[in-house]
Amino acid sequence: MIDSAIVDTGIGDAEDDDFDAAVEAPDAQLPENRYLDRELSWLAFNQRVLELAEDHTLPLLERANFLAIFASNLDEFFMVRIAGLKRRIVTGLAVPTNVGVAPADALAAISAEAHRLQLRHARAWNDAVRPALAETGIEVVGWDALSVDERTALYDYFHAKVFPVLMPLAVDPAHPFPYISGLSLNLAIRIRNARTGRQEFARLKVPPMMPRYVEVPHSEGQSMRFLPLEELIAQHLEDLFPGMEILDHHAFRLTRNEDVVIEEDETENLIQALEAELLRRRFGPPIRLEINDDMDDLTLDLLIKELDITEQEVYRLPGPLDLRALFALSAIKRPDLHYPPHVPTTAVPFQPVDQETRPDIFAAIRKSDVLVHHPYESFATSVQAFLEQAARDPHVLAIKQTLYRTSGDSPIVQALIDAAEAGKQVLALVEVKARFDEANNIVWARKLEKAGVHVVYGLVGLKTHCKLALVIREEKGELRQYSHVGTGNYNPKTSRLYEDFGLFTTDPQVGRDLTRLFNELSGYAIEKKFKRLLVAPLHLRKGLLRLIDRERRNALAGKPARVRIKVNSMVDEQIIDALYRASIAGVKVDVWVRGICSLRTDLPGVTDNITVRSILGRYLEHSRIFAFENNGSPEVFIGSADMMHRNLDRRVEALVRVTAPAHVTELLNLFDLAMDERISSWHLGEDGVWTRHSVDADGKPLLDLQDRRMSSVKRRRQARAIR
Repeated sequence: MIDSAIVDTGIGDAEDDDFDAAVEAPDAQLPENRYLDRELSWLAFNQRVLELAEDHTLPLLERANFLAIFASNLDEFFMVRIAGLKRRIVTGLAVPTNVGVAPADALAAISAEAHRLQLRHARAWNDAVRPALAETGIEVVGWDALSVDERTALYDYFHAKVFPVLMPLAVDPAHPFPYISGLSLNLAIRIRNARTGRQEFARLKVPPMMPRYVEVPHSEGQSMRFLPLEELIAQHLEDLFPGMEILDHHAFRLTRNEDVVIEEDETENLIQALEAELLRRRFGPPIRLEINDDMDDLTLDLLIKELDITEQEVYRLPGPLDLRALFALSAIKRPDLHYPPHVPTTAVPFQPVDQETRPDIFAAIRKSDVLVHHPYESFATSVQAFLEQAARDPHVLAIKQTLYRTSGDSPIVQALIDAAEAGKQVLALVEVKARFDEANNIVWARKLEKAGVHVVYGLVGLKTHCKLALVIREEKGELRQYSHVGTGNYNPKTSRLYEDFGLFTTDPQVGRDLTRLFNELSGYAIEKKFKRLLVAPLHLRKGLLRLIDRERRNALAGKPARVRIKVNSMVDEQIIDALYRASIAGVKVDVWVRGICSLRTDLPGVTDNITVRSILGRYLEHSRIFAFENNGSPEVFIGSADMMHRNLDRRVEALVRVTAPAHVTELLNLFDLAMDERISSWHLGEDGVWTRHSVDADGKPLLDLQDRRMSSVKRRRQARAIR
């Protein structure tokens, strides 16, 4: 499985209430057809990823990486969303989609669009990126392109490294059709017994632990050449089936339902129940069969029959299958084919006074609130340094932190372990139900427990998705609370790829809010309201609706009114309806959304004041910002919540209000830049169609927001150095 944290698709869960029927209009001024289909909108997001792969102005290996991201995204979409929709249809639990379409009709529309996109994806590799890479000296070749010496060398490699781990499985009366694991690449092989003349079928799994692209030996100065592993295996099938005649072989790949469903209120031990469910995940029902477009009908009919799938679930594609393999290819060290390197800077308040001293993170936060912007500003010298200093500081009494996803060999986890071993009180709320990271999180939870950390798993029926850390430190006989509220995970690896904000503060009100919230997370239900936080599931949606409605009332009264929201997904009907009503009243509404957007911009008289933009690029736009004009005194929040049912109703999420005027200005300026017509972005238009605006009227490239942000953060550091 590709690390899902790399791409964060924002897909949701199979049990998401995004399958629920649309909310009825609260008043007659809102039309019935006011939402865009949630699943088709997600596919439109993945199309935007594909458009980056098709962009000839981007570095070639980055284009290959976008092809891999598209493939990984689509796999998860099928494993979770399509699997969930199919299960609900089969069990009779399905309700109309958010646009009122019958589930079976929705599935047909989704399938048609997914077919179209997969073919376009295959063409982008075969007709554009692969030939362009060959021109730069990186070739993915077929067996026919190899010389005799190269074939001999690869034959030796096959027998030394590949042949011993292959497991051909025959299908005959004595051998039933084998289990095909989800996302595995396989060869379907038809053979003839030389003695009996009888035709047989065999399945051969391409070993997933081996490099998918086998490098062809070459002399220095020659092109790097790679042969797909499945082709190397296919050329030596006679060695696997001695005495048999190889009639035909074809690649195929199966996708299964791999979402996890846990009845938390019916199990005594969440960890044990989750481990059992993870084992069952491997045996979920098939939902997609990808095959090469040259597969013969006899082989296809056998696969359809044995796998019990429909023709609609068959995706006939030009090879190669499973372009997630391009993640490895895109990692080739060719600086000329990658984005220029960017080294995150240390946030100005956290910079050391001189080269000889270690910066005092606590002193910097005591001086004033600190807002950091990853990956432009370093995670290692801010969040990680904050926790590591807390672990070794003898005046720190306790550390409390949420962990949703973290990376292998995480310095964050190690800091918590070090703190516990130093005798500090440490509480780690580990969300073991973070999809596709369940097994990793179980490992970390047990490691933390062994070190003496108090590990809790949140509240029954809720995922804890908020990004919070609280350090309690004794200073001059009194306790001071150092708080961090972020928009992204405590994950050093993804912090280099994901765009996120984090706020450090010693504001006593935030400290009290976090103390109460952690107590409730480790105890029982969240009931209380908070002062500087908006917390889901009880108060976040209500708070946002109240703030949006305040802007609507201000507009009607002739006062300055504006709403600006940056999220990964905009799906929740109540929030969308509130934005529609604000727009009708004259409020300018700007929505900056990376992924799914059910909000429309093409409803005359309703959405005239609504603008929706999407930005994708080098970094994954992941932060969430909520800004309200408030009659000239802007209120701005950052936090973990997207505008989806799961976030607002079935997750513990937290937004914190940013109060420092400089930070408010920084966030508003970033938003204004994103919505500027001179910035390259996608615009949402009629019928939910996204149009890329990447060049101006003269054909010159528009500005890249992320490049501009890199430059502005770098200038900020240089200005500090000059002072």
